[in-house]
Amino acid sequence: MPFLLSGHLSDQSCKAGTLPYKIRIVLILFLCPHMCLTNDEGSAVPATDLAAHQIHILYTDHHGWLYNWLRHKLGNACDAADIAQDTFMRILTRQQPVHLNEPRAYLSTIAHGLVIDHWRRRELERAWLETLASLPEPEAPAPETRLIFLEALIEIDRLLDSLKPRVRTTFLLAQLDGLTCPQIAERLGVSLSTVERYITKALRSCYMLRFEP
Repeated sequence: MPFLLSGHLSDQSCKAGTLPYKIRIVLILFLCPHMCLTNDEGSAVPATDLAAHQIHILYTDHHGWLYNWLRHKLGNACDAADIAQDTFMRILTRQQPVHLNEPRAYLSTIAHGLVIDHWRRRELERAWLETLASLPEPEAPAPETRLIFLEALIEIDRLLDSLKPRVRTTFLLAQLDGLTCPQIAERLGVSLSTVERYITKALRSCYMLRFEP
């Protein structure tokens, strides 16, 4: 017997033209367990749609402000629209209570992190394109693999950024500069065992990135 969603997803406010389709889809996928379901005979399965209601209020009241804030920050209307939508997508997929006491501070904090990710990606893309341009044609990767390489670079950049500064520095000195553990220990003024521990932590993170979902 088919079930129909009731509550805020079936309201006029959430129909096409109000919320972007991606956000509506995520609302269905992630918030259905918290909403009221009714079958075609009218029988209801009681639940709460508080999360959907909070996000709807947040979107309708503050999306315009967030978009203008991002457009001023980025100087680009298209990027501002994308990151504004990504901000609400991030809130939806967290499945956590929405902070409505200071909604704009809440939204701008999330959006600021996404802006930083956006700028970092642009810098990586620029560096990657410059690298490709400098390669002899026989050594350049095929067009279909270039995006794969770029996505890998972005993941590695995130990984390195997640490491503690000393761990990251130690790892880069070993991998990029080719220094030995004793040389790194001398340069950083730490013990050899500390250097080995830092490298082990970094390699473990690399392993998790490579082999764990």
